[in-house]
Amino acid sequence: MSIESGPERLNAGLGPTYATEPHLNAHALFTTASRQYQKGQYTEALNQLNHLMNISREAKTYVLLAKVLLKLGFKTDAARAYQLAGEEKGSRSEHYLTEAMKLHFSCGNEDEALSIGLPLLETAKTDPDIAFIIASIFLKRGQKEILGLFKAPLSTSTNLQHQMLAFKLLTADVNDLQDREVVTNLFRKNPKSSVLRSAYLVFAREGNDYAEIEKYDPDIQKALSAGRYEILTPEAPYFHVTWCGDEKLNRLAGARNWANAAPVSEARRNMPHTWGEKIRVGYLSSDFWDQHATMKLLQGVLELHDRERFEITLFCHTKESNFARDAGGRGRWGRIIRIDQLSDSQAAEVIRSENIDVLVDLKGHTLDQRIAILNHQAAPIQASWLGFPGTTVNVDADYIIGDPYVLRDGSEENYYEKFCRLPETYQPNDPYKRPRPRGITRAQLGLPADAFIFASFNANRKISLKTINLWIEILHRTPESLLWIMCESQDARANILRKFQSNGIASNRIVFCGKALYRDHVDRLPLADLGLDTYPYNGHTTTSEQLWAGLPVLTFKGTNFASRVSESLLNAIGLPELVTAGPEAYVAEAVALYENREKIAEYRKALEENRFRMPLFDAERFCRHLERGYEMMVDRTKQKLPPDHIDVPALPPRVGSFER
Repeated sequence: MSIESGPERLNAGLGPTYATEPHLNAHALFTTASRQYQKGQYTEALNQLNHLMNISREAKTYVLLAKVLLKLGFKTDAARAYQLAGEEKGSRSEHYLTEAMKLHFSCGNEDEALSIGLPLLETAKTDPDIAFIIASIFLKRGQKEILGLFKAPLSTSTNLQHQMLAFKLLTADVNDLQDREVVTNLFRKNPKSSVLRSAYLVFAREGNDYAEIEKYDPDIQKALSAGRYEILTPEAPYFHVTWCGDEKLNRLAGARNWANAAPVSEARRNMPHTWGEKIRVGYLSSDFWDQHATMKLLQGVLELHDRERFEITLFCHTKESNFARDAGGRGRWGRIIRIDQLSDSQAAEVIRSENIDVLVDLKGHTLDQRIAILNHQAAPIQASWLGFPGTTVNVDADYIIGDPYVLRDGSEENYYEKFCRLPETYQPNDPYKRPRPRGITRAQLGLPADAFIFASFNANRKISLKTINLWIEILHRTPESLLWIMCESQDARANILRKFQSNGIASNRIVFCGKALYRDHVDRLPLADLGLDTYPYNGHTTTSEQLWAGLPVLTFKGTNFASRVSESLLNAIGLPELVTAGPEAYVAEAVALYENREKIAEYRKALEENRFRMPLFDAERFCRHLERGYEMMVDRTKQKLPPDHIDVPALPPRVGSFER
């Protein structure tokens, strides 16, 4: 049986009597066919319909034909019959076209399904059946440009398949309002789903929706207390560490069964490899443009690598759009090989072909990472550093590069990697290309001249429930103070204000600012009196920027890598006094410094004096320590020894200043 659209429609089985008697009663033929269909006499009904189509081509005829063909197992022909019904135009034409789409889709006729569905895009915005078919095909083909149209109708559908597809269409952009709406819709329909709760709370934390965080946090804590750690499996490691400071739990977030890691790692380490006179270091990142925060830290170190002892290659998957924002310094960092158009396995093959000795991933579990390249046996030594403050789950990495503060003794069991601890700090800093503050006034930014100003320039997602509750206590005990917060989102600002107001803090004591050009940002930092760090995700680049600009930062001893970073930086700049013992001491010290501005002046003077003589901003010293770490890794590997914890010895103290 074949049904063709267009003017030439095949009516198989027409007899000569019916062909020559157009006066036959079409109604009678249709009624007979309908009765035969109801009685299960499908072949007889099909015969009647073939005769009927010669004299009447109404939509109802094609619909009945489609139903009969379905019963006979001719799904593709049934789809064409429904399509013909829809083409006849009528009140139910879109319904018939949708049925045609469904049948074509179920038969694997994707092109036919799309040819019907694309003219119905407007309807697809509200019809989950149409949206599901079009989105499924485009997703399968990797054509993601218009998939956003379909997330809302799919997420509001009661069909579980539709909801699952809506979840698959989510992007990694936490600022995507469509995604937030979709996750909210799905979570309301499936409130017991730990996967959806995790996704929902990502958006709640991104928008500082403390009411929702407080609503669901007790359930999470109760489950974890009962040992139900499987609720952490759906969590993205990056978003997990923004709220959880327990490194034992950090190890589980997003983790799959990595039981086969040992054989995979062993096979990689035993692959044939030719060592050269120089150590070949490869850096893997999407951040190789000078305006990215990572490169503000790292570019000086890349330029200072000893080219007599090391060959430096950058395996770059930076977005094309970010190249236009680069000032042109990339050529000084090392040889650049673009891998953005390659698959993970292809990229690993390129890295192997370059005979890289030590491959260092700079992204970890952050946006635009390609860390899975390490799972394709790219280099004999593979390490994680700088981008993500914690262990990398589901990844074949030998080492994590840190320091004795962020990677404390006793925490080894909470990491998949072995430690490579640099002696003073794990964070590089470039003192040569950072601007110094130009001495602007508070009046220029509309800030009161005499108020004591606490400040946080961290991303607002880092202002956890724990953090804001500490700040509320500080503000209660420092009545003449303001809190200056960098926050772009109007929704987040409203939620932050609501939290303060509901706890008795007047809204005029909270001052918001947005992002600024880097030079302008450095200019404004010293206008605050004291930077308040966040927990469990400290300021990282943000803290070092404040210290560079002369703004003291107060923190407390953390409980995982992410919450120990500021401790590392403050020790490296010579101000360990600003690392308090815990949350209560943090509040007490903030109040004490509010009451003692002379002490803050001493801290500012120390920052000025230490900037060019303490380790934090000594890029050359840092680079020599890092290189010694690479040498120690290579020495073990050459001796056929497995990776083990490494503590890099400190160079002798520098005499004098390194400012240039």
